[in-house]
Amino acid sequence: MSSLKKEHTIEERLELSLLYDFYGALLKENQQRMFEASVLEDYNFSEIAQDEGITRQGAYDTVKRATKQLEMYEEKLGLVAKFREQKKMVEKLRDKLAGMEAPDSSLEWNEVFQLLEEMLEG
Repeated sequence: MSSLKKEHTIEERLELSLLYDFYGALLKENQQRMFEASVLEDYNFSEIAQDEGITRQGAYDTVKRATKQLEMYEEKLGLVAKFREQKKMVEKLRDKLAGMEAPDSSLEWNEVFQLLEEMLEG
């Protein structure tokens, strides 16, 4: 995923956005700004360079370095992988409960499903 050609696929953007959600605060401020501009806001490196007062190559290198750092954090900490696994478990739980008989108090049953749905959306 480390390629930083300007045309990221939707899947690459989603993956980078998720990594940024988990680890973006660990990047330096300038890396955060430039990564957000490139990946989240779809600015090209020339536009970022102009905004930052640096060269196009400097903007490219900063975003590339930030991307590598995010990937390294995930490799070492695995928070995104754990999040995905927990989400799968919640989906299985929701599906399992959906196949069971509802208890007498259907209000509580609805609350359980509502909580599961909120967990899956979050």
